[in-house]
Amino acid sequence: MRFVKLQGAGNDYLFINGFEVKIPEEELPELARRMSDRHFGAGADGIILILPSKKADFRMRMFDADGTEGEMCGNGIRGFAKYVFDRKMAPSKNLAIETGAGLIKTEIIQEDHGRAVAVRVDMGRPRLARKEIPMSGGRPAERVLDEAIEVAGQEMHFTAVSMGNPHAVFFVDDIKAVDLPRVGPLIENHELFPRRTNVEFVQVVAPDEIIMRVWERGSGITLACGTGASASVVAGNLKERTGRKALVHVDGGELLVEWGTDDHVYLTGPSVEVYTGEFPY
Repeated sequence: MRFVKLQGAGNDYLFINGFEVKIPEEELPELARRMSDRHFGAGADGIILILPSKKADFRMRMFDADGTEGEMCGNGIRGFAKYVFDRKMAPSKNLAIETGAGLIKTEIIQEDHGRAVAVRVDMGRPRLARKEIPMSGGRPAERVLDEAIEVAGQEMHFTAVSMGNPHAVFFVDDIKAVDLPRVGPLIENHELFPRRTNVEFVQVVAPDEIIMRVWERGSGITLACGTGASASVVAGNLKERTGRKALVHVDGGELLVEWGTDDHVYLTGPSVEVYTGEFPY
């Protein structure tokens, strides 16, 4: 089975063209685990399927490295747009893509010799109500700002944002001091989050610049997370720590996030094809 590996700021996925190969539904979780394994597989943060859609230009399905299906992926959908644009599958530079988080619009904003280099994504409106994250306890309609959580005997505070998938954003003074491998899985699987959560730690450099590290639900530590960067800027603005537009430094590069006056969040960043290959399926 042919696949293409693409990465956006180091967040890498294996793309499978669902127009060419049909994979039985029940086999997708195990296939994602096998392909994503960095020692015994091709190695990635997950797999993404490129599929036809009855309501958009294409449909995207993504599975994390542990085989669970995710609703959306900001870096992954930029790779999706690049894949179909570079291979002349896309009808234009502007696409509507069906995802588990709803209809997402992408725009190729930079190309080189007919190949996409940078993509801007309309991530939609952030969801801020407790029931939308989703989270247990409290009042369903309330926003979750600076809520306390006990992790490994330590009280920490976070702001919750959904970008179609759940995020818990923690602001810290020194991001290097965070023991992410230890606290990440504890927060991801905390009882407050019935569908688990992505975890972001953020250090504010300036109102328009932050540093972010992420523990992704289902994948662990990754070099970047597009929905996480989006959630972090929204949380920063809600907490009056940032403006509505910020450069986000992640372990794998930089992403630009803007929470527009139309209440939509816009994510801009690179997408790079790493290699093509065949997997024994």
